[in-house]
Amino acid sequence: MSRTSYDRYLTVFSPEGRLYQVEYAFKAISGSGHTAVAVRGKDTSVVITQRKVPDKLLDASTVTHLFSITPTIGCVMTGLMADSRAQVARARAEAAEFRYKYGYEITPDALARRLANINQVYTQRAAMRPLGISMILIGIDAELGPQCFKLDPAGYFVGFHATAAGQKQQEAMNHLEKKWKKLDSGRGADDAAAAGKTLSRDEVIEMAIESMSTVHATDYKPGEIEIGIVSTSDDEDSKVRGVWRTMSEAEIEKHLLAYAEKD
Repeated sequence: MSRTSYDRYLTVFSPEGRLYQVEYAFKAISGSGHTAVAVRGKDTSVVITQRKVPDKLLDASTVTHLFSITPTIGCVMTGLMADSRAQVARARAEAAEFRYKYGYEITPDALARRLANINQVYTQRAAMRPLGISMILIGIDAELGPQCFKLDPAGYFVGFHATAAGQKQQEAMNHLEKKWKKLDSGRGADDAAAAGKTLSRDEVIEMAIESMSTVHATDYKPGEIEIGIVSTSDDEDSKVRGVWRTMSEAEIEKHLLAYAEKD
């Protein structure tokens, strides 16, 4: 059997112990042409991604990679958009069922675990195919504060202080790692969690913008990126404090100017 024979079946391992169909799902993410970045600070989690409108006749307000799942949890999806919408619909259903069953909102880690379990089943049964998407979930946990989790098509999920997904994932991760090491007077490498606690709301947003701008070597305009945020910071408007929301273009412009002036 050649490699081509092994990659026809989702459930058959190759002699090297690889599942080619699952690996191809990861290729769908990196080949999507999008990059998403997430950063978590003391009281804020932020996700940022590019907004590409492929056709002048499209209504730009309907093109988005950011989705709300519960009032306090949102996500950014990278990869195939049709798969993304299916995953988001399932996430909303799972969150609603949890709320109905237990009487309180699902926590970000419980939702991430549940969706990762579903993704894992898709790698095991021939009836389904893995979804060609990477989901970065952010939200506020009542006990633990801001959270950030990344899920992949293999069913693996893990929490992050800062992460990236998509085309320029590795470059963005390297950049974030360098920035993190400099935090807390250069002690970021020794204690990443403590270093993250030093980041204010504005610093988290500007670090995310800097990562996107650096890896793409582009100065973004407000209409070219979208930012989702959950924050319990006092800088956040009291009406939306602790709630997932997407930033308006005017607000994005304010942060882009602050980043440009910092340079």
